[in-house]
Amino acid sequence: MSAPLTLVSHVLCPYVQRAAIVLAEKGVAFERRDIDLAHKPAWFLAISPLGKTPVLQVGNRALFESAVICEYLDETHGPRLHLADPLERAAHRGWMEFGSALLNTIGAFYAAPDEAALQARAGDIRGRLQQLEATLGQGPYFAGERFSLVDAVFGPVFRYFEVFDTIDDFGFFAGLPRLVRWRRALAARSSVQGAVAPDYPARLRAFLLARGSALSARMAVGAAHG
Repeated sequence: MSAPLTLVSHVLCPYVQRAAIVLAEKGVAFERRDIDLAHKPAWFLAISPLGKTPVLQVGNRALFESAVICEYLDETHGPRLHLADPLERAAHRGWMEFGSALLNTIGAFYAAPDEAALQARAGDIRGRLQQLEATLGQGPYFAGERFSLVDAVFGPVFRYFEVFDTIDDFGFFAGLPRLVRWRRALAARSSVQGAVAPDYPARLRAFLLARGSALSARMAVGAAHG
């Protein structure tokens, strides 16, 4: 009998969503335990050396870092989401790291202190998305017809744009048809949809508005104009 799994999470953490997507794709039963990262409980700090989510508790053992968790789940529960060929698998790991870098770029965008910085960071995101467009095939997923760990990484990435698109038109996906197709395919997948609670968009909007950033100011202006 396999050890029980508990996913320690934060409601807005995109890295948690990766693990939740992989668990759902594999049909693995697990308990989800949300914590407040502003007030980290002592038990959490004892199992998370970096003080970050996600943490996957496997019986009395704890794994931290989303990439490690996803790789462990892929090795221990079918169906395999990584490709069989070692070279292709290594290439996919590179694009998974690219997804993490894009999340950092997105964070710099929504934290930009003024309009000039906001526009510069929007340009950074656009450049990253153009790189992705150049590597995609006919889809619908990153590796074609097969859903892979790369898709599990990018599902949470694209979710940010569902809220950004309601704030203003930043032209992120203009002229990028393969990326648009991939984004839509991921948004329609049940594992991606179920990785967050129904109130996630409202929670994300509240988080962005509270940042006191240039993006927050745009949101406030939009709200004032109804």
